[in-house]
Amino acid sequence: MNAPPIPSSETGLPIAAVERETGLAKDTLRVWEKRYGFPQPLRDASGNRLYPAEQVQRLQLVRRLLDAGLRPNKVVGLDAAALTQLLSQHSQASSAILSKTNSTTLPSHPAELSALLDTIAAHDPQGLRHALHHAQMRMGLGPFITELVAPLTVAVGEAWMQGRFEIFEEHLYTEVITGVLRQAIASLAPLHGSPPALGPKVLLTTLPQELHGLGLLMVEAMLVLEGCTCVSLGTQTPLLDVVQAAQAHRVDVVLLSFSAAQNGTVVLANLRELRAQLPSRIALWVGGSCPALYHKPLEGITATLPLSALKPLVLQWRSTHSSL
Repeated sequence: MNAPPIPSSETGLPIAAVERETGLAKDTLRVWEKRYGFPQPLRDASGNRLYPAEQVQRLQLVRRLLDAGLRPNKVVGLDAAALTQLLSQHSQASSAILSKTNSTTLPSHPAELSALLDTIAAHDPQGLRHALHHAQMRMGLGPFITELVAPLTVAVGEAWMQGRFEIFEEHLYTEVITGVLRQAIASLAPLHGSPPALGPKVLLTTLPQELHGLGLLMVEAMLVLEGCTCVSLGTQTPLLDVVQAAQAHRVDVVLLSFSAAQNGTVVLANLRELRAQLPSRIALWVGGSCPALYHKPLEGITATLPLSALKPLVLQWRSTHSSL
């Protein structure tokens, strides 16, 4: 009986190459192999692991789902068809939440949205920046954010989930739109001698493990447009530091953003703890695509979705505090 052929380098990729292709650490791949029975690498003549192309493709799908917030025990070991279906379902669910950041069910500017996606795919940051600046000047900052930037951000996320965009293309979009929004915010800064801001004074940040700051930046632009004073700490501020910063800056509101990738149970526990530590005079507003924020009312916490809800919320705050 002939012995099975020994795999060659053409049979699959070595583990170091798989790590580069998928972003999954070597140790992680070995642990999954033992715990979940996948991947199932072949061995070369020296006993080194070789991963067939089909398994590498499945691992890439697994990585997309992990980045979207799913846990390894829910996805590792599923076949390619099941992973693709789960990816599609998760994309649709995320889109349903994220689409609420727009004031309409469908994008108001579908042709422009499509053209911007094509510009991202063409790896043209200068063209993307020019198109976004032009749209902002034409539409005005508020509609630009709610009618174009919000649905474009959803579309970019869907394109990544579907495999049309790679992570570097999503990062390119985030970098460009961040620059555009920061420039817009800077242009709204009050001049010396201007009347004092109407309030509220808002502290904006995210908690640790939350890397996504684009939604927070869109909120900041909308608040500054309404005449609010904003203090942005960027992302990943420890909870105790949020409390200390809120008191040091004498803010009226703390606003946090949570993406769909965050664990809902952990998010709610952190919010309850933060609410307990903040002085009662400081309002706590939350937003983002984390579904747990919107399942039921949170005591002492206001969920701000869609973006268009910010203006009436600000007006309500002013109405309440004008009589104090």
